Amino acid sequence: MPVAIQSYIAEHKLESLFAEACAAVIKSGSPTPMAVLRDWFAAKAQQETLQMLEGIGQGHLASAWPADASDTDKARFCAQVAQLESSYPGGLAAYVANGRKLLADSKSGVNPLEGWSPTVPTGTSLKFASAEYLEHEAVGLSELDGCSFVLVAGGLGERLGFSGIKVALPFQISTDECYLQLYVSSILALQKRAAAATGKPVTLPLAIMVSGDTAQGTEELLRANDYFGMQPSQVTLLKQEKVPCLADNDARLAADPKDPFKLLTKPHGHGDVHYLLHSSGTVERWQAAGVRWVYFFQDTNAPAFKVLPACLAVSKKLGMEVNSVCVGRKAGEAIGGIMQLNNGAQSMTVNVEYNQIDALLKATVEPRGDVDGPDGYSPWPGSINQLIFALAPYAAKLKQTGGGMPEFVNPKYTDGTKTAFKAPTRLECMMQDYPKSLGASAVVGFSSVTDTVSFSPVKTNLKDARVKSDDGMPTYSAASGEADIYLSNCQMLQAAGVVLPDAPTVSRGGIKVSDVPRLVVDPTFGVTISDWKAKLPTPGAIKLAPGSTLVLRGDLTGLTIESLELSGTLVVQLVPGAKLTIRSVKEQNDGWAFADLDGEAVPEPLAIRGYKMVKSAQRELIYDIPGTHVVDDGK
Repeated sequence: MPVAIQSYIAEHKLESLFAEACAAVIKSGSPTPMAVLRDWFAAKAQQETLQMLEGIGQGHLASAWPADASDTDKARFCAQVAQLESSYPGGLAAYVANGRKLLADSKSGVNPLEGWSPTVPTGTSLKFASAEYLEHEAVGLSELDGCSFVLVAGGLGERLGFSGIKVALPFQISTDECYLQLYVSSILALQKRAAAATGKPVTLPLAIMVSGDTAQGTEELLRANDYFGMQPSQVTLLKQEKVPCLADNDARLAADPKDPFKLLTKPHGHGDVHYLLHSSGTVERWQAAGVRWVYFFQDTNAPAFKVLPACLAVSKKLGMEVNSVCVGRKAGEAIGGIMQLNNGAQSMTVNVEYNQIDALLKATVEPRGDVDGPDGYSPWPGSINQLIFALAPYAAKLKQTGGGMPEFVNPKYTDGTKTAFKAPTRLECMMQDYPKSLGASAVVGFSSVTDTVSFSPVKTNLKDARVKSDDGMPTYSAASGEADIYLSNCQMLQAAGVVLPDAPTVSRGGIKVSDVPRLVVDPTFGVTISDWKAKLPTPGAIKLAPGSTLVLRGDLTGLTIESLELSGTLVVQLVPGAKLTIRSVKEQNDGWAFADLDGEAVPEPLAIRGYKMVKSAQRELIYDIPGTHVVDDGK
């Protein structure tokens, strides 16, 4: 027998275990020894599970069982415990130990920011479409072939009033394309651009973190749409598990009040993505395939890829291990700020939650608290949970830590004594807290792009969004998300030299939005401003009247627009291999228009917006056969 196997048997005491099992079979006298062995090992595993729980102070769970508890109930309890044990770094013993420490700190009122003083971290702030921005885009193009992508998509749209998975929600209703389709199309466009730049085939992998709530829906959405053009092998689904709830300050695990054979569990937070990427072997596979960068992004932010090439260049130029892709933040805005925190010899660059910023500044470096600088923005870049990691140091750190993340706990106490909870709590972790696990020598910073829309998440229901809109606050609603993707596309047109009409503010579904022309553009039109300029060789190539809708769909690699004047709606659609030059098009029709709902029953994607689209007329230029085409209304 090989020495390694002998060592394994000795280490795990398998000889004595097998001897016990054989003795049980002999004693039983059963004619079905395999069935006896199966039952014996199941009972042994159950016994060891209960002993493990007893050893970490959780004996109350089994003590609460009725005397006539069935073997079936005990087995399903132990199966859940085994699953929870395997899905947390260090197992339940580590979870309980971490819980006790964090709960003790919470009860004592420990301030995690006590003794830390902020400074502006390493990073670069770019003005959209400036010469410096364009230069960064060009540098970023050379890094696209080494990118991988992680979509954090563990949530349903229930808070919005949408019963499905959030990535299935249409990001706009001009074409009803969903977020997941947009994201996959964006990655494929980057892939195609990287292949053109390098002259070799490029495959950019995508991992999607799902939960028990979203796993099936995400897989079905992908399969029903042939992965939106991706190869199935490009996509990895990583399922996040929940963690046990804690009943008190002693971190006693809470049983489900309706079922003593089931532990109460809740989500652990999106910080689990790091553990999943490591434990699944995904990061290791990506590294072996030559991946150099990982881009983390959220489930309902349509312009998520707009500034990626420029921000990727910041990572390369500054040698960053972690680069928080940020937006210009206004003082008091309800998004976190990226800060370098210093405490004597210690230093870390992290996200500080917006409700902590003002107090931290007043206690340290700015008596006025959270105020804007001379440029009209806060000195602290706005954190939007979009991150670029250098893969090599990330993979090394995950091997060292197992993917475990710094955690926090937020119990709701019954009174000021902080001795009892209103309801069981749990430990939580956040994806953006990964830099807290790094040493002071790690280069962690930010890249911020101002004067453009690159962040417009959809997370607020219509009722609450209307209140925010009336108060002049960002609504982060389905209505604002839709309006902002049109605006973001229009900003790309303007950066490419197109002059657009002034956009008034209008109310759409009770939400104040900018009424720009509705521009829907497949990402293959271009991933940088220079790409867009190449498609629009004539200065002022496009003129869009207020209220117009321009839809450019399909593979737009071969599309060139020399002259287009539009008042109404124009739809252009190309298959791969079709090349179209719009030499001169002047189109006027009744077009498409938004109309507020008037109490009628409508599908959820419309109900959460408060409006629908009325499509009266459009012109269509659809080329579904490869070939070269020219449209010239002047001939």
